[in-house]
Amino acid sequence: MVQQHHPHLQVRTAFLSDIHLGARECRADLVLDFLHRVQMKELFLVGDVVDVWSLRRSFYWPQLHNNVLRTILGKAKHGTRVIYVPGNHDEEFRDLDGAVFGNLEVHREYVHTTAAGRRLLVAHGDEFDAHVKFSRALAALGSGMYDVTLGLNRVVNRVRRTFGFPYWSLATYLKSKVGSAGKYVQLFEEAAAHAAQRRGLDGIICGHIHRPANHELHGVRYCNTGDWVENCSALIEDRAGELRLWQLADWAQPVAAQTRLATAA
Repeated sequence: MVQQHHPHLQVRTAFLSDIHLGARECRADLVLDFLHRVQMKELFLVGDVVDVWSLRRSFYWPQLHNNVLRTILGKAKHGTRVIYVPGNHDEEFRDLDGAVFGNLEVHREYVHTTAAGRRLLVAHGDEFDAHVKFSRALAALGSGMYDVTLGLNRVVNRVRRTFGFPYWSLATYLKSKVGSAGKYVQLFEEAAAHAAQRRGLDGIICGHIHRPANHELHGVRYCNTGDWVENCSALIEDRAGELRLWQLADWAQPVAAQTRLATAA
């Protein structure tokens, strides 16, 4: 059980992607914890918020998943600007491109300007798959093995919780050991960085590949928010316009450290 005694972070912008509501692997409890603790002026949902693919295979929608949507809508109702950039698992919502519902907007992609004046392309990232040349057979095998790994991940973490150990991602660990996965990530990051470069932007914020990142690449800033299946991570922008990754381990910091972090934001 996640403890609730840490003070809230106050940030300018938070970016979350790949929540995968509707999938059994979604860590909706941790998403809710993040949304309750973090106060932001703008919230970007960078695709795959609802896993329509998973829902088609087997309908799964517990109350926790409903609570995540209600919390997001509640933030919009109380003044947070919510910008939703659908991904490939919720691509049906791309038909709503340009729609505005109060403080909630839907965009196929978006150019975000930070407090420091940097202009960043916000896109889910599946559009860069075409630049990463992997065979269909290999992709299908990888997808099947990934589903199996996520199933094992649930079992492993159920045992870890029983003994009081924190969440740990088996899928992330295994992917770090596979050379082809590393090559895919490299090619994806380069394609994303070049997309920002070609448009004269200062960088890009995306999701899709479930690999958190925040670094310079080819003269632009490449950021990946990660996900809420394996890594439980987000990207946050503080009031000065600085971007940094937030990961689950950050909640383990002492209260004093958290207070300093909140004040700095």
